[in-house]
Amino acid sequence: MVFRAAEHLAGTFRGASTFPGAGSWAGVCQVPLPSLFGCCLRNQPLEPCATESTPSLGRGSDARKLCDLGVALRLSEPVFPPWRAHTLTVLFILTCVLGYVTLLEETPRDTAYNTKRGIVASILVFLCFGVTQAKDGPFSRPHPAYWRFWLCVSVVYELFLIFILFQTVQDGRQFLKYVDPRLGVPLPERDYGGNCLIYDAHNESDPFHNVWDKLDGFVPAHFLGWYLKTLMIRDWWMCTIVSVMFEFLEYSLEHQLPNFSECWWDHWIMDVLVCNGLGIYCGMKTLEWLSLKTYKWQGLWNIPTYKGKMKRIAFQFTPYSWVRFEWKPASSLRRWLAVCGIILVFLLAELNTFYLKFVLWLPPEHYLVLLRLVFFVNVGGVAMREIYDFMDDPKLHKKLGQQAWLVAAITATELLIVVKYDPHTLTLSLPFYISQCWTLGSVLVLTWTIWRFFLRDITLRYKETRRQKQQSRGDQDRAVGNTDGHLPEPEDPPGPVEAEREGAPAPN
Repeated sequence: MVFRAAEHLAGTFRGASTFPGAGSWAGVCQVPLPSLFGCCLRNQPLEPCATESTPSLGRGSDARKLCDLGVALRLSEPVFPPWRAHTLTVLFILTCVLGYVTLLEETPRDTAYNTKRGIVASILVFLCFGVTQAKDGPFSRPHPAYWRFWLCVSVVYELFLIFILFQTVQDGRQFLKYVDPRLGVPLPERDYGGNCLIYDAHNESDPFHNVWDKLDGFVPAHFLGWYLKTLMIRDWWMCTIVSVMFEFLEYSLEHQLPNFSECWWDHWIMDVLVCNGLGIYCGMKTLEWLSLKTYKWQGLWNIPTYKGKMKRIAFQFTPYSWVRFEWKPASSLRRWLAVCGIILVFLLAELNTFYLKFVLWLPPEHYLVLLRLVFFVNVGGVAMREIYDFMDDPKLHKKLGQQAWLVAAITATELLIVVKYDPHTLTLSLPFYISQCWTLGSVLVLTWTIWRFFLRDITLRYKETRRQKQQSRGDQDRAVGNTDGHLPEPEDPPGPVEAEREGAPAPN
């Protein structure tokens, strides 16, 4: 589709009488204009396209401007099918529903019920507006409206968090009773530590009861969560670092939340190796399949067989195109700080899950906790793609994407709620050996950063400058030596006449 757009633009310029070389472009390029566009779109050099009269295409020339347009098309997102937002249809249905509620339905006398219904109706109207009018993001499958919906949900969730942030601690916890009357009651945290024996010989009926007690519903949740996180990050090293770092955070913060107190084999075997490791492995295999898949789409009604139609419907939930993430954190200081920031936000969002349950008195199995995880699964992939585009090509993507901005704001607001609602727990001092370990790790990371991006570059530049000076000095010494020695220039061998005059046989 990009090439068709290029050919259309080429035809437009070819038919323009005011454009230099109109018609055949003989004065600018020997190849047809669509081929020039193809050269640009495939990121090939333009010099083979130039003629002797125009050996190079200057930056200000019309051909270069046209090729810059082709490069922009190549770097931009793929052209998606023309989806219709159905704005008038949605507006008509919304107006009919509101008219029915206003004219035909009697308003109840229950103030609490009317308040809830009014808030829900306001949210639904905002979602209808956003789904039809919001700006599209980088994803288009299964439908652009799906991602616009989650963008609007992000706005609603951020506004809800800000409302909770401006309440007192007691009012904020009791406000959740309007969502679920069972909330607003303090809940004891479950301690996952205790007896850490894998094989308990004293329990003859079930010696592995400690292992079976840890195998709850969170085991498949861990696996599925890390499978989806791998699809978001698309890098094995970053996923492994986040997985291991979170286990270190659980070790460090178990004096604040008893929920973090787990057995050593629960940390490193069940979590890191089994659940997280298996999820990362399956995620990387899925990424490998997606990177090798051929992205050639065909309309559903153009497929003759029912099997092909069902396969096309299933592939509607796969990406429209694929972009491989190459983070390259050590390539520049900017990318290194960006990758460190991404890891920090990931870890902070993970910690917010446990601390929000603790300060808002939410049971771990409550549906609000599950809805929050589903929310981050849907918005996290879009946010990571926008962050990668912003890092990889800041000239084309001049600002951070809207979904990435909202995810960062939501993570920061959740942290502020935790700080406000229970500052005593957060200010519990770390054990001495834990603080020493984190201090040592921070010093090592800072030292490596200074060496890699400052001292190493300075050393390499100094060595290169010194080598160039030594080379130029050696060249000067050789030139001076040749001048002082007056070395004779090699003469031509004597011809046959000169050789005969000297009495020597002439060379054959």
